[in-house]
This record gives sequence, structure tokens and C-alpha cells, in this order.
Amino acid sequence: MYHYTVNNEGWLRVKFHIKNISVKTDRKLQILDVTSDVSKIVGESGVSDGLVNLWVPHSTAAVAVNEHDTDLWEDILSTIGRLVPVKGNYRHNAKYGWSSREQNAHAHILDCMIKPDVNIPLQGGRMQLGTWQSILFIELDGPRSRSIRVQVMGE
Repeated sequence: MYHYTVNNEGWLRVKFHIKNISVKTDRKLQILDVTSDVSKIVGESGVSDGLVNLWVPHSTAAVAVNEHDTDLWEDILSTIGRLVPVKGNYRHNAKYGWSSREQNAHAHILDCMIKPDVNIPLQGGRMQLGTWQSILFIELDGPRSRSIRVQVMGE
């Protein structure tokens, strides 16, 4: 999908390319590398210089930029599990005690800490990720089917 914006003088032109990535998780807490999926969308966009915005439209999932190292991912998941345990004395869980699916206060809290969005600079048609950086989708209340909205904007 392409959108163009032109100001009254006709000299400012910004291109927007928007696409969703579908993600399916199979664990309660899980990290998936989505860098190649995002790179593909960036390539399709035709945008050379600008910004890539990733947005996770879920209140119990997040996205981050970090190293592609599955041992590190397990360390991250273990650490967030200690900081905000899945099983805890949460008012949200008590309020929705009748629903097993709503026993997810931990995921809402972690989403506030990790955040559902990331912005990555784009230069020369390439995301300006560091040598070891990857784009990570972080499931906090799976297993679920999720989506990531990727918006590439620039010229």
C-alpha cells in the first residue's frame, strides 16, 4: 500500500508503505526474530532514506531490538519471569478469575516495560541496525496468533 503526501508548494514528498507481518507463537513466553520479514517489506517499499516503525497492536506482546542469540533470549525470558512472575497476586487476574485466558497481568505489566513499538533509521534502502542487532518479537501471553504492523516512511 502506498500513500504520498505533497505540501502546498509541491516540493515535500514522503512515501509510506504499510504492511502487516503475521506471527504465531507456541509458548507462554517466547522470542522470535522477525528481521528478515521486516527487511523484505523495506525492500518492497521503494523507500531509500527514512524511518521504519514497527507497532505490535496487542497489549500482551512487544517488540525490541537486540542480539540474535537464542541463549540470550532464554536469559531475557528467564529474567523477565523473575521480575514479573506469570503467577502472582495480581488484581487484574482476580478480577477476571472466571477466565483462564485473562490470567495475564504479568504480560500487561511487561508490555509497559518493554513497549509495543520500535523505530529504526533507514539509509540507502537498508535498516541501520548494529552489527549484532536483530528485530525481536516478544510474546508475553502465548501461544497466540499475532501481527506486527510495519510502516516504512521516507523518500
